[in-house]
Amino acid sequence: MANKLSLVSSEFRTISYVTGPLIFVEGAKGVSYGEMVEITLSNGKIRNGQVLEISEELACVQVFEGTQGIDVDKCSVKFKGEIAKIGVSVDLLGRVLNGFGKPIDGGPEILPEARVEIAGSPINPCSRAEPRDFIQTGISAIDTLNTLVRGQKLPIFSGSGLPANELIAQIIRQAKVKSGENFAIVFGAMGITNREASFFQQSFEQTGALQKVVFFLNLADDPTIERIVTPRCALTVAEYLAFEHDMQVLVVLTDMTNYCEALREISTAREEVPGRRGYPGYMYTDLSTIYERAGRIKGKKGSITQLIILTMPDDDITHPIPDLTGYITEGQIVLSRPLHRRGVFPPIDVLPCLSRLMNMGIGEGKTREDHRGLANQLYASYAQGRDLRRLVAIVGEEALSELDRKHLKFADDFEKFFISQGEDDRTIEKSLGTGWELLSIYPDEELKQIKREFITKYKVKPGVESK
Repeated sequence: MANKLSLVSSEFRTISYVTGPLIFVEGAKGVSYGEMVEITLSNGKIRNGQVLEISEELACVQVFEGTQGIDVDKCSVKFKGEIAKIGVSVDLLGRVLNGFGKPIDGGPEILPEARVEIAGSPINPCSRAEPRDFIQTGISAIDTLNTLVRGQKLPIFSGSGLPANELIAQIIRQAKVKSGENFAIVFGAMGITNREASFFQQSFEQTGALQKVVFFLNLADDPTIERIVTPRCALTVAEYLAFEHDMQVLVVLTDMTNYCEALREISTAREEVPGRRGYPGYMYTDLSTIYERAGRIKGKKGSITQLIILTMPDDDITHPIPDLTGYITEGQIVLSRPLHRRGVFPPIDVLPCLSRLMNMGIGEGKTREDHRGLANQLYASYAQGRDLRRLVAIVGEEALSELDRKHLKFADDFEKFFISQGEDDRTIEKSLGTGWELLSIYPDEELKQIKREFITKYKVKPGVESK
């Protein structure tokens, strides 16, 4: 447990040595874990840092702006007696900030309504309200089969070269909640390139989505340590908007792989014993302090929902980053390289996808009464069609029964007309209607996942578009 922070700042000129983004200060008495630090260079410039570790002899300080130019004999270190905070305000909506929450869009300074610790306050499990009501993303494969529910944390597992950025930009443009509710998006970008940053900014500005977005931007050439702070600053702003101003907040964090690489770099500089593939053994705990800040609180109207994007190294879903993320979060959306090569956008592979909280956000009064059964039937029919593709490669299509041929056709049409939608913004009604159109090739008795009353009410004749 961290010691109580001192109220009086203290200054030292006892830097022992520098390694990576860290400096070590000798004889720092009365210093607390997480305390903020000012490092004054020999030329008078000031850099900021935070205490990462303390012992009787040394205090380990991570320097946010990097350690280049720090002279151990001429620099002084001032411990400020407070932990990291960020100024929060509704006026942050529509602004572009760096990873520390400072405006970088050329706009005026923001007058904070409050200054809040970026570590956040854990939500008491007894105070948590269950996630409910869905957020419409306009993406059929998500809304229909892997519904995003308010208060949920749902990662998107991508691969190098796959269009995760384009998918996220489309979701941010299209995401909607119930009419009359205040909706905001907090976008935290970590370690992205200038090209990616330009893409997101232009996309938001051209569609007008930027007015509802708080954009935290940490570029690939920014200090590594800033990547550790960025998601915590973003979530602190999200908590303020959700629980102080009753907003429905969608937090988008990209790319968590860059965050974990920064975590590994700092761990190496601290000479810690590495865990799996060189990542620190506490990475699971560290990630949970970010992901578990999603949710709803009893008595509060607002909510925080997380969409987390991570790039799987070598498309390996068993890699420590997606593996640990999958343990903490409530499902996953997986992007498919074969679908991407065939020109399907978004290339979502629905079979390994999952939304564990889907049932809490769908059904009568939320989406539609037939939603659950239709989703089950679409999934089952597509899975059978995918299996038959492998069989056809061995025995040929001539060996298939009439029903098998229908499954095969369904799988092709499902990818072509349901998963692939391009830039189209589909309402949940349109997505469900498209699903019924695809199922129209089957006789009623083959739709075993759907109640008879819904088949009678919603099924359309082959070749007829649903209303």
